[in-house]
Amino acid sequence: MSPRAPAADQRFILDHVVGFAEVAATDRFAEATPDTVTAILTEAARMCDDVVAPLNRDGDKHPARLENGIVRSSSGYDRGYRAISEGGWIGVSAAPEWGGMGLPHTLATCVNEMLSGACLSLQLKPLLTQGQIEALEHHADDAIKALYLPKLISGEWSGTMNLTEPQAGSDVGALKSKAEPNGDGSYAVTGQKIFITWGDSDLVSNVCHLVLARLPDGAPGTRGISLFMVPKYLPDAAGNPGVANSLRVVSLEHKLGIHGSPTCVMQFDGATGWLVGAPHKGMAAMFTMMNNARLGVGMQGVGVAEAALQKAATFAVDRVQGPTGTAEAGIIGHADVRRMLAEARAQVFAARAIGLACAKAIDMATATADPKWQARAALLTPIAKAFGTDTGIEVADTGVQIHGGMGFIEETGAAQYLRDARITAIYEGTNGIQAMDLVGRKLADNGDAAFRLIGEVEANAKAARAALPDLAGEVWQAAETLREATEALLAMAPQDRFAGAVPYLRAFALVLGADAHLKAAGADPARTPLAAVMIRRLLPAHAGLIDRALTGAADLYALSPADLGAPA
Repeated sequence: MSPRAPAADQRFILDHVVGFAEVAATDRFAEATPDTVTAILTEAARMCDDVVAPLNRDGDKHPARLENGIVRSSSGYDRGYRAISEGGWIGVSAAPEWGGMGLPHTLATCVNEMLSGACLSLQLKPLLTQGQIEALEHHADDAIKALYLPKLISGEWSGTMNLTEPQAGSDVGALKSKAEPNGDGSYAVTGQKIFITWGDSDLVSNVCHLVLARLPDGAPGTRGISLFMVPKYLPDAAGNPGVANSLRVVSLEHKLGIHGSPTCVMQFDGATGWLVGAPHKGMAAMFTMMNNARLGVGMQGVGVAEAALQKAATFAVDRVQGPTGTAEAGIIGHADVRRMLAEARAQVFAARAIGLACAKAIDMATATADPKWQARAALLTPIAKAFGTDTGIEVADTGVQIHGGMGFIEETGAAQYLRDARITAIYEGTNGIQAMDLVGRKLADNGDAAFRLIGEVEANAKAARAALPDLAGEVWQAAETLREATEALLAMAPQDRFAGAVPYLRAFALVLGADAHLKAAGADPARTPLAAVMIRRLLPAHAGLIDRALTGAADLYALSPADLGAPA
């Protein structure tokens, strides 16, 4: 049985946890009425359940393949992609002037989570296109917008992001790709890019590559990088795909998971491209796309976690193994299985709430241009990305454990979720980089944005003390401990701060997740037992995480490479 889209849980979080009504109250998003939200969530869930989810297993067993230079998609992906594009789901938050719905990014985030749980490999295609749409909306000139945006939004064309090179992974500034002026306003782009998601496709008539490359006068490092639009087929005078550009797919990677998503090695040999944004300002334009994608990837983790958890819970109900001592015959009656399911469910809710809180902050920043909302969105992005993807991996792993030996057998499908989820902690900035970003750039305001958010958690806990005194007290104390840790972290040297970045991010996420559960229990008493699982079983880990975060780096660098297992 395929997973069911979590539309009801998303709606509850929007209404009672993150305060989506505040977005709908702005002039910019006044059309996001309750009826509109209901329609979007209901129809997206129906599409995911009925059309997209049934494709997940076939895409894993029959991966995308390269035939005569053309990528052939997994069986059935044409139906799924057609449902996504014809339903208008690629352009949920895109500008109406180019054919988008113009709705809040929060609703697009809900749809993307549903699609991720249904079929992550296919969802990657519209996600990359959405990121390109946003980059073009913010940075492209009018001619590029008019030509590309309507076709990207409709799904007739798709978009990619070309950053990584064999010698330049997280260190983007080390790239060697170059772009030389052709004398007619276009550029000849040459270089090789790797790890290009959906770098080619037989589902669309054109694939539009955003490529980072260096102009002849570009300075070394990231400051000298420019961004170019390099389509697979050069548009003719009517804007339709014309002659083939000088680029090709060299090969497809053989991967642990997401088999239905072709990961391409791309070669550009003097390919014709057009500058997007100002010369040497390519990283700023690309970061627009990457920030969009980072939240999207965080929600990919949440979507996969939801699907894996549903599969595990169904198995636990049906699988009879020994007396449970309870009314349930299935293994769900065993205390440890119940613990695994309960903790996973609590974590998925927490990660979903953090992701939607981040999306709301993005919408409020868009609608109001308030620097505080901009800072909130920036602060939450690395937390949502890292905690969401960690949740995907951990819950999928728990799902395999609940299945027991059958979880290790491919026919159940439990292992696919773990294999698919594993990449999410790596691409769009590894989770370690997200944590370093959090303790570095995101605390560079002397922690103002972080302290404001922690203060809100404490205020929410104080307000909940009358109805939920024990749970509220624990959340308040955890938030206060996080406040003190943030103050201590700010006083540390950068290397010491980076050494504790990952546990600090995790502690921050646990506090925010506990706050979300406390709000949920306050709005609906039936959610109190799950809140208690989060606050009493998962939240206590924050104390040990903070101890680790404040340890510093000296002990790590006291070990030589040989001590760590490298050849002497």
